[in-house]
Amino acid sequence: MPLLPESLRGRAETVDTDPFRYLRGALVFLLGGGTVVALLLALTGVAPRALLVAGLLWGLYGFAFGMLDLVVEPAIELLARVFSGAGLARAGGGFSAEETLVAQGHPDAAAVAYLERAQVPRDRTAALVRRAELLAGPLGRPEAAVAELEALQRDADRLAPAEDLRLGLALAEHYEVRLREPGRAMVEIRRLIDRYPERRQTRELRVLLGALRAQHFPAKAE
Repeated sequence: MPLLPESLRGRAETVDTDPFRYLRGALVFLLGGGTVVALLLALTGVAPRALLVAGLLWGLYGFAFGMLDLVVEPAIELLARVFSGAGLARAGGGFSAEETLVAQGHPDAAAVAYLERAQVPRDRTAALVRRAELLAGPLGRPEAAVAELEALQRDADRLAPAEDLRLGLALAEHYEVRLREPGRAMVEIRRLIDRYPERRQTRELRVLLGALRAQHFPAKAE
């Protein structure tokens, strides 16, 4: 089983800093800090009834974080998908034409079509990543796929973070699965971790890096 599933690569497109991190910090400071202060007052006997305040603040703390994690964030993600999907539909249906060629059994024609779409700056990364999947898979040219992605990576400083993450994860998967070079996959994942330490899913990348190390280099993992 590949340790770089497509689901993770797909999520890389939307990896970003936590939009509520400042709000979370304020909640921790106000409600969490208030809970601690109230507990200290109650336990030291200065204000015994402060224990009730501590319980109230702690309940509010849990409620607020629960609302953010279970209601607000999922609602925002859903709206973002709806609006992004609407934008793709107005722009011409995304990569539906290329996907149709693949479905009809013409991966070579689809690869050419993706290369043409890569001439559009906003579609460049996504088109080349999709083209690389065809080159490395149905067309049996994994070295060519990796070479194209590595050429794109040389312009990583010009890529948006989400594009760079998607590109890096695609490269890591090809290194591990197609070329059987897990060491190079680990180097690429480490590059993403070092480059984007503040991103929300960097922790997942660290877990992924550890899994690769444990599977392919168990002696070093110990």
